[in-house]
Amino acid sequence: RFIVVANMEAEDGGAAIIAGNERVLRARLSDAIFFWDKDRKQKLEAGLMPLRNMVFHEKLGSLADKVSRLEALAIEIADYIPDADAASVRQAAMLCKADLTTGMVGEFPELQGIMGRYYAKGEGVDDAVADAIAGHYAPAGPDDVCPSAPVTLAVSLADKIDTLVGFFGIDEKPTGSRDPYALRRAALGVIRMILENELRVPLADILAKAVSHYDASLAPTEKIVAELLAFFADRLKVHLRGQGVRHDFVSAVFAVHKPDGAVEDDLVRLIARIDALQAFLATDDGKNLLAAHKRAANIVG
Repeated sequence: RFIVVANMEAEDGGAAIIAGNERVLRARLSDAIFFWDKDRKQKLEAGLMPLRNMVFHEKLGSLADKVSRLEALAIEIADYIPDADAASVRQAAMLCKADLTTGMVGEFPELQGIMGRYYAKGEGVDDAVADAIAGHYAPAGPDDVCPSAPVTLAVSLADKIDTLVGFFGIDEKPTGSRDPYALRRAALGVIRMILENELRVPLADILAKAVSHYDASLAPTEKIVAELLAFFADRLKVHLRGQGVRHDFVSAVFAVHKPDGAVEDDLVRLIARIDALQAFLATDDGKNLLAAHKRAANIVG
């Protein structure tokens, strides 16, 4: 059953329109059944080999190279995610792109991840692994549901961080309104997953590890990490501004470095400091301190 809307009043009550749509849908569903049956004749893992012939980016290698990096990075990230089983994370990272080589996803690209989950479950793969194959693309936007399952979180974070590190490493950063590789969306996804799941992730360390997994020629690790931390700070300001938080609060908190002089990269701790700063400045003591600082700044200025 289906619904179709036509911007005309048909003389035959819509019979020809219905028949035409039925004909198109019947053909598409027939294609889907063909690819569904064909794809299930082999294991999902068989799709890994063809990934070698699919380019992720000409300077960053193939999708097979990306999968190899994801396996290593997802395991490292899993150490910071409670209840993330290492074996399940490794399997999910290995299989998460395998459905890109299937006939179904080739015909219906919007089903990437979704078909991987169905095929994996059909083979008896653990639910946590199958769900991670489908869920590692999330969140796809600011209104998309954020993953919370441990295995999905590990793979999704690894996927997005690997992409960010790679493109920053070859100087393909967003400029103005131009962001062809959706890096702003990827960074926002990382921020949301960390904050909404309260993950205590040392972001600078993870970014450095992500760089180390690349065989391609990238910019120096220190440069990539510094640029990405600044990029995350900007994205965090945008994210919090949408929640009514003043951007200068974020800047003030980012200006406070760790005891060793390094930039603060624990986003959960940063948010706690922002909340504390907001709460303090709302008190009489906070208002008095702010007024005194403004007077002193005006005199010195």
